[in-house]
Amino acid sequence: MASQDKKQTHIHILGICGTFMGGIAAIAQSLGYRVTGSDQNVYPPMSTQLESLGIELTSGYDPKQLDPAPDMVIIGNAMSRGNSCVEYVLEKGLPYTSGPEWLKHNLLQKSWVLAVAGTHGKTTTASMLAWLLDYAGLRPGFLIGGIVQNFGVSARVSDTPFFVIEADEYDTAFFDKRSKFVHYLPRTLIMNNLEFDHADIFKDLDAIQTQFNHLLRTLPSQGKAIYPADDAPLVEVIKRGFWSQQETLNGDWTYKLLERDGSQFEVYLAGQLEGVVNWSAIGEHNVKNALMAIAAARHVGIPVSVSIDALREFKSPKRRMELLGEANGVFVYDDFAHHPTAIKTTLAGLKAKVGDKPVIAILEPRSNTMKMGVHQHTLLESLSEADEAYLFEPQGLGWSLKDQASKAGRVCFDSTDEIIATVCAKAQPGQHILIMSNGGFEGLHQKLLSALKANA
Repeated sequence: MASQDKKQTHIHILGICGTFMGGIAAIAQSLGYRVTGSDQNVYPPMSTQLESLGIELTSGYDPKQLDPAPDMVIIGNAMSRGNSCVEYVLEKGLPYTSGPEWLKHNLLQKSWVLAVAGTHGKTTTASMLAWLLDYAGLRPGFLIGGIVQNFGVSARVSDTPFFVIEADEYDTAFFDKRSKFVHYLPRTLIMNNLEFDHADIFKDLDAIQTQFNHLLRTLPSQGKAIYPADDAPLVEVIKRGFWSQQETLNGDWTYKLLERDGSQFEVYLAGQLEGVVNWSAIGEHNVKNALMAIAAARHVGIPVSVSIDALREFKSPKRRMELLGEANGVFVYDDFAHHPTAIKTTLAGLKAKVGDKPVIAILEPRSNTMKMGVHQHTLLESLSEADEAYLFEPQGLGWSLKDQASKAGRVCFDSTDEIIATVCAKAQPGQHILIMSNGGFEGLHQKLLSALKANA
């Protein structure tokens, strides 16, 4: 469709303020479509980003927003039957699709797609990979589930063939229960790791492995999968059927830490030293992410030495061990960690960085899987690297966090105000406070920083 025709084509997006759907909106507008959208509550930061692009937003799901009818309705996966706009679309026979399916037909089929899948590290690794390609002059398009600080946005369209995408295993839409990533048509595929997660849609690990098997079935014979050789669930997926090329971490690619916190490490390919990375990221998990990003960049022709240079200028995405500020010698960080493994590795990375300085963890179990209690028996152990840990029990939790905290000798609160008061009462210069939640945590981050600054 010519750009002039697209400008006459109206796309309306239901659930537009999520990071993924907001990215779809920005991409559609860049391709020349007229884009509008709605969400239950139009909220920042995505609402701010979309409004700055001139995209008209509606708060709520009154079906009046669909009259006159748009040419296409893109329905986000947070929408379900019973939603007034969804029911209107079905009743009136309006054309509709999902975000992943729309992206496939309008962009990805024409692109060399580099996809990053896995339970942990997708946003960070996809951000690294997009930056490596950009640094090397390939100027990729991308759609990533976080603000990439090297670019300042979460999505963009490019006139080059390359497109980097965070490949989420969550379901596509109320009418398509396949994982989003089966629509993405990767030619280069990173699979970081695989554990049980998303208990609200997957009954067990095997169900997730089945979706990863479906993903591998879309990888062409000259495509390449990059994954850790020692990740048993991923190895099992490979054994179920594999028709492409592959390279492995802790196989083809290895590393040697030169600094305990991962801020400096050597890169090896087939046992040969390729160079040394010095960068601002920390944690051995990020070292592993970096090696797989380097391998993926090499698949599109970028020399390892160029990727190593690029990583020196890489900035971690927002909400991934992001230093929010310092108040009277106390450092406050924000991290998206929402799974015991991610919590443990993130804390280990921070502890390795700060040495004998005290690390204080503040955690809100907010993901659907956490709320269902799937990880309740391993959650407290994941905080073992923290010198102190304070937990927040949100409303709607399907199990008693207080009971588990009591057994582990940790403190659990019902109120974020109580957490702030407790932390401020014990604040000492040199402390490093890590706040972990995949939500807003009732504004705790900035409230705590302000309280610490007033606590002189």
